Order: sequence, then C-alpha cells, then structure tokens
Amino acid sequence: MGEFKIGCHLSASGGYLAMAQTACSIGANVFQFFTRNPRGGAAKPIDREDVKEFKAFAEKNGIGPILAHAPYTLNAAGVEERVREFAEKTMADDLVRLEETPGALYNFHPGSHVGQGAETGIELIASMLARVLEKHVEKFGGVSTGILLETMAGKGSEVGRNFEEVAQIIERTEKAVPEIAAKFPLGVCLDTCHIWDGGYDIASALDKVLDEFNAVIGLERLKAIHLNDSMNTLGAHKDRHAKIGKGHIGLEAIGRIINHPKLADKPFYLETPCDLQGYKEEIELLKGLRK
Repeated sequence: MGEFKIGCHLSASGGYLAMAQTACSIGANVFQFFTRNPRGGAAKPIDREDVKEFKAFAEKNGIGPILAHAPYTLNAAGVEERVREFAEKTMADDLVRLEETPGALYNFHPGSHVGQGAETGIELIASMLARVLEKHVEKFGGVSTGILLETMAGKGSEVGRNFEEVAQIIERTEKAVPEIAAKFPLGVCLDTCHIWDGGYDIASALDKVLDEFNAVIGLERLKAIHLNDSMNTLGAHKDRHAKIGKGHIGLEAIGRIINHPKLADKPFYLETPCDLQGYKEEIELLKGLRK
C-alpha cells in the first residue's frame, strides 16, 4: 500500500500557492478547487509567478495530483444550444489553463439531459468531448491533464447515474477520436456519496460494486475518489453529502474504502460540509483509520 493521498476542496481565490500552503496546514497532500466560479463563467487570469512558486512548493512538500473541478453550470447535454456552447467553450478554456500545471486532473459532472432522454444526453456529451479533445491536441500536441467523468447520484435528469452511462460516454468519445484516445484515455472520478445514492451498496458489498465497475468501465480508468458520506439512504438519488462517519455509509465502511487494495493508492478528495478546521479533523480521523 502506497502513500495515503488525502485532501479536500479548497477555495481558489488566493491562487495555487495559497491552496497548497492551506493543504499542508491541515495535513493534506492533495486538494481540489473550482476552475472558476461554480455557478458562473468568468475565470481569473493565470498568474504564472504564482504557478511557478506553487510547483516548487508542491514538489518540496509532496503535494499532488491536484484536481480541478469544472463549474456546475457546465452542461454539454443541455436542450438549448447556448448552454451546450458554454459547456464546450468553458471546458476548452479550462484545459488550456491547466496546461500550466501538467499532471493535474480535471473532473466534470457529465450533465443533465433535461427531458431529452439519457441516449440523447450521452450522445451530446460524447460529441462535445471529442471536439474539445481534437482541438486541444491540434493546438498543444497532447493533453497534459487527466480528464475525468464523475459518477452521479441520478438526481432529476442527470446523465452518469450508473456505471453503464459513464461507460457509454467514454466509449462513444473514444470511438470518435481513436488515435487521441489511445494516447490520452478518459478517466473516472468515483464519488462515494453519489454512487451510494445511485444504488451501489459500498457499505456492505464493496467488492461486488468494484467488480461491477471493473466489468463495465474498467478499474484502470479510476483516477480519483470523492470521499463523502451521505445524508440519504441507499438508492435515494438525492446527492446530499454528509460529514465522514455522520451519514448512512458510515465510518466503518469508509475505513474499508480507503484501505481496499483496489482503491488505497488513489487520491481521495473530501467534499463534506466542513470548514477548514472540520476538514483538518476529518483528515486526522481518516489517517487514523488507514492501515
């Protein structure tokens, strides 16, 4: 079992170096942040001096991989063309900005089909991803960031509500750009609250769930884990995160997740309803559960 990679979501308002310093101060060695306002579109200009200082600090303190989270407003499966165009433009811009920090991960919620049906939603998301990848590789010669689809809880008309829908998005995207996909395959960020709410019993049948993930998507694509407890019962399809050990998944099950041989070497990112002190306490708690 390798080093325990554990951290949480942090505010990006102070820049990269500030986030890395904050992470260290609470005992974290990874962190997640929003690429821009989670409910808006504007992104702050990249401060290259800040990036340079961050890289040096991160290397010295063993921080990474960092996980950039796309804004919630990104919906490639939207009904309106302007919504889909915003998603494509935003993702393309995010990936350009992330070329400044090679080796980062980029996570996004696949989207919501808004009554069009999952099949249409999957096709819209895959076609956008293929276009973004193609244009990015054409411009940069490659992709320095791992692009991850997040597993969803199935709230409303969310796409990615089960492993099959995530797999279909990946398959269709990579079929559209096979040469790019061979070099820069898409990955997955597994959210423990989301899949629990989606009906996957990770509390009492973790091995079975991981076997299903492997059969449908492939465990080699699992690159990051959002570690959250859930306020809801199994299969509720609601997506409400709880503090670690305070929800229906429970502390014992979370301990099994972070120690499972198929998961232990992945980076874990907390998105629980905590302030910094709360995150510090959760990180200490999880380190105590780590074997």
